Amino acid sequence: MTFKRLVLIVLTVCVVFSVGLRLWQSWSQPQFQSRLELYQTNLVLQASEYRGDDTNLNSARRALLGAEPIKIATEEYQTFRKSVQKNLERTQSLLNASPVEPGTLELTASRQKQLALELDLRMGILQVAKGQIDDAQQTWAEAIQQAGSEASLESLSKTAGALVGLWSTPPQLTPDAEPLLKKNLDGWFRYRSLTQLYQLQQRQDALLQLQAEEQQAAERAYRNLAIVGGIPVLGCLIGMGILLFLLGQWLVRRKQSFLAADGMATWSVPWDGELVWQVLIFGFFLMGQILLPLVLDIVRALSGFSPSAVGVRAKAVYVLVDYLLLTIGGLGVLYLSIREFFPLPEGWFRFNWKGGWFWWGFGGYFAALPLVIVVSLVNQAIWKGQGGSNPILPIALEVKDNVALAIFFLTASVAAPIFEETLFRGFLLPSLTRYMSIWGAIALSALIFAVAHLNLSEVLPLTTLGIVLGFVYFRSRNLLSSILLHSLWNSGTLLSLMILGNSG
Repeated sequence: MTFKRLVLIVLTVCVVFSVGLRLWQSWSQPQFQSRLELYQTNLVLQASEYRGDDTNLNSARRALLGAEPIKIATEEYQTFRKSVQKNLERTQSLLNASPVEPGTLELTASRQKQLALELDLRMGILQVAKGQIDDAQQTWAEAIQQAGSEASLESLSKTAGALVGLWSTPPQLTPDAEPLLKKNLDGWFRYRSLTQLYQLQQRQDALLQLQAEEQQAAERAYRNLAIVGGIPVLGCLIGMGILLFLLGQWLVRRKQSFLAADGMATWSVPWDGELVWQVLIFGFFLMGQILLPLVLDIVRALSGFSPSAVGVRAKAVYVLVDYLLLTIGGLGVLYLSIREFFPLPEGWFRFNWKGGWFWWGFGGYFAALPLVIVVSLVNQAIWKGQGGSNPILPIALEVKDNVALAIFFLTASVAAPIFEETLFRGFLLPSLTRYMSIWGAIALSALIFAVAHLNLSEVLPLTTLGIVLGFVYFRSRNLLSSILLHSLWNSGTLLSLMILGNSG
């Protein structure tokens, strides 16, 4: 056994342990999809207050909002609240059993408690809207009890107390009720609580102004809901049409169809599997999961810089720099590994602006939509709201700063597609065809691509997306097509987050 191979084996063990640990840790984290559904639920609640003059509004309302938005919202909040409580109990048990990283675990527990209280405030208002005043009072009382004397939860506890007073008999208005409600509630929940406050205070001018603001917000939410809900539906219909066309063509033409891959020429692979192994271990997993985080930790320790303590623009720049360093390191390892084989055989790493690459990428995006959505629904049923998510997504959802959003778009829609498509489709997929069929290479490269994102809940959806990306690249033989598809996918996700996050 050569020294190089021995080093690869040792590093592989380290990387497998690191990746396995990250995947295991993601199992205890809530899926971002669950949180995203709450944002959409809030959007539905806000839009339900819209009172337009259009005579066709009622039918459109039913289609967009459903028959009973309050009831549906209550059920979704209860489900998410149970998930948060389960995570909190798991974190507390870890703290009690083995406080290996008490600082990190305590911070996680504190955030989970805060989220639980925020949910309780909103659940109580939903119960009030259903006429369940006693249940709402109990929900808020339990929130106050859970907050205890923790300083970080004091504001939320006082807000719960203000809500108790608003719906007590007789009412008991606290002097700081208005600023507390404005600070800790948003959207539909803020309007409901402030409406109750102004009615009790008999502040007619403030109430009229609030109602006018609510109508503007409701109209905006209604429009955004139509965009967030309507465009994906339209995209899925187009995608289903493309998939049915491909299926019909395959049934009629078989070996001459677009889906027939066995008869097409593959790449001439001048290197063996050990080099592929080397590039993946050194260029992606070791660089991205061990070396780069270690270097950044040292830099943060020496400089005193903390991403969690800076503004959103600095966070966005930090994420971009982190990804650019990973790209430079990963592609650098790839170049150094294959340079002895230059000039490469024809067809490798093609970036050709001519041909039909645009239509392959554009059509592949629509074809991926229904496939990934169906798999995501199955995936949610499997993981039941657990499994973690990309840490960038929650940040992007709450960003109101246009500069920060532009930087996130640059990271997700330009840097990530170029790097990941070059590595996983440009290098890995063709390299695997030396040892397996093209469909096997597409599937395996897609699975590795999904696992590389280090979240259990994303493995199935990202594998599905990776298969479409691989098929598009194989058929077009042009990295621009899969980069375009990847960029469209990430851009669509960020646009949806931006619309949902700015609808309050």
